[in-house]
Amino acid sequence: MLKIKEVIVVEGIKDEIAVKRGVDAQVIYVSGFGLTKKTLKLIQNAQEKCGVILLMDSDSAGERIRKSISDKVKGVKHAYISRSESTKNGDIGVENAKPEAIIEAIKNSKCILEEKREEFTMKDLILNNLVNTEESSLRREKIGDILGIGYSNGKKFLARLNGFNISREQFKNALEKLQEK
Repeated sequence: MLKIKEVIVVEGIKDEIAVKRGVDAQVIYVSGFGLTKKTLKLIQNAQEKCGVILLMDSDSAGERIRKSISDKVKGVKHAYISRSESTKNGDIGVENAKPEAIIEAIKNSKCILEEKREEFTMKDLILNNLVNTEESSLRREKIGDILGIGYSNGKKFLARLNGFNISREQFKNALEKLQEK
């Protein structure tokens, strides 16, 4: 069992139960879009005292909740579980992930840089078939999983590459791993 000092924030009670199967940590669940002022204050206090890791579902609702919290609570870390590891019977959610996938996501959590960084451009995505091709979406998903930045559309993927301080070497290594598969 992984023991961490940060507080993990998830969407719902089933997510909390899944996290606690593999991680010894405090967990706050936000009841989906029911993020109240009281819960937000609790998350802000946790961030100030010991840090926060956001572990949301890999769907559009999870992304909106993640953005809402990270816009209001600066410096939180972001953890992502791949869609394939969090999908069961067509349902995407943290509650469907095995403890090993949750632990790996937490170990690979990243903080968004506050300063603007433009290491990567849309040209990098085009040259590596991560946008504008039939397989782009699948390639972004797989490379996002390798880098621990999750799945997203091209524009958001580019923002994550830069925002999560991914290096050229890490990017190149992820592309090589993708070719091996």
